[in-house]
Amino acid sequence: MDPVRGVGSVVGTVLIPMRFVWPYGGRSVFLSGSFKRWSELLPMSPMEGCPTVFQVIYRLPPGYHQYKFFVDGEWRHDEHQPYVHGQYGIVNTVLLATDPNYIPVINLDIAPGSNMDVDNETFCRAVQVTEGTLSEVLPRISDTDVQVSRQRISAFLSMHTAYELLPESGKVVALDVDLPVKQAFHILHEQGIYMAPLWDMCKGQFVGVLSALDFVLILRELGNRGSNLTEEELETHTISAWKEGKSYLNRQNNGHGTAFSRHLVHAGPYDNLKDIALKILQKAVSTVPIIHSSLEDGSFPQLLHLASLSGILKCICRYFRNCSSSLPILQLPICAIPVGTWVPKIGESNRRPLAVLRPSSSLASALNLLVQAQASSIPIVDDNDSLLDIYCRSDIMALAKDRAYTHINLDEMTVQQALQLGHDVCSPYEPRSQRCQMCLRSDSLHKVIERLANPGVRRIVIVEAGSKRLEGIVSLSDIFKFFLS
Repeated sequence: MDPVRGVGSVVGTVLIPMRFVWPYGGRSVFLSGSFKRWSELLPMSPMEGCPTVFQVIYRLPPGYHQYKFFVDGEWRHDEHQPYVHGQYGIVNTVLLATDPNYIPVINLDIAPGSNMDVDNETFCRAVQVTEGTLSEVLPRISDTDVQVSRQRISAFLSMHTAYELLPESGKVVALDVDLPVKQAFHILHEQGIYMAPLWDMCKGQFVGVLSALDFVLILRELGNRGSNLTEEELETHTISAWKEGKSYLNRQNNGHGTAFSRHLVHAGPYDNLKDIALKILQKAVSTVPIIHSSLEDGSFPQLLHLASLSGILKCICRYFRNCSSSLPILQLPICAIPVGTWVPKIGESNRRPLAVLRPSSSLASALNLLVQAQASSIPIVDDNDSLLDIYCRSDIMALAKDRAYTHINLDEMTVQQALQLGHDVCSPYEPRSQRCQMCLRSDSLHKVIERLANPGVRRIVIVEAGSKRLEGIVSLSDIFKFFLS
């Protein structure tokens, strides 16, 4: 919790907490202002998880104030905040209302081409916005502008094909269906990937996908005392046999006696990006293999790429980066858009609760929750519901190294211990900085999609400023459902 400082108290004066933020980095950053008669430097501290963003909270009386930053021995002002030329050079200004419940919003969005050293991945809006003032200080756009923005995005995706997703160089790993399951998961871990298409040599075609979810289901089966699957069988149990067993489990769970066959969801290089995004959403898959064959009968197929919503979103960001004004919807705060899953407010009994884990939750309960909630990740919070970490499907892959899964008990190992084990074996799936990408509910849609377009980021956790109390979670699929609905 940030310490709150303030001017000397005066009887009858209501002091308003004001959060001053310097988001442009530096080694030492201080604040000075008219409220200290320009005679004292207030040290500013870097925000947790955002070392380039410095802040300090200071209580001020209502009225007009001037302030300036002292960064690495030089006086600086924030050119993206109101400023004037005064007795002390160029200074920033702030006017505090007399209502103590009003906390002014400092808009720290950085304009393109700015000459300041800015880390755009940090919190750009670092103040709390109360429910009472949110609608007054955040931008509004008409329903027509919202619809026009979505139509332009849809038109762009319809006019561009999967070829634009292909990198200049790279590799795509595929696995043979006759490979033992145990060996397959070792390969996934060693290659630093969480899924791979499956190749059937007899059929001469790609027939499915092996993913981290398969490993989750296998570990649950190994922990199930009534299961027919044993650790010894994993030595020879092939991917093909597992897929048949998985189909049987689906029939048992669904109560249907008929065979369940799920065909591979794939696309061609000439398919447009909108169709590919809709396939991902409708089929509830994370990736779609891009497969090409120069022959009419589709024989001798070539695996070109694995398309994902992240790659498609990156194309959208790249195309509209220099003409974002054509998409007014990007300026809307994420809380004003019907996307994501949010923590229900008091009295909201009709909203689906947000699934969370505690550090002491068992790994077994985490895996069950991932499957039952059909989620790719579950936030981990403390007793105050403040975000600590996040547990993802891909985290389970770390247990494949050195057969770690054979030495643990899913009911006894906690989520915290499982994550630590993953860190100890240097799990390559997601850089640590990409695990818990956070935003505030007042942050713009533009900022959210820019972060989601980064490699390895699949969801954004919405937290309360300062306390990091969990407020919601927005995934890639949430964004595309909103764009294309």
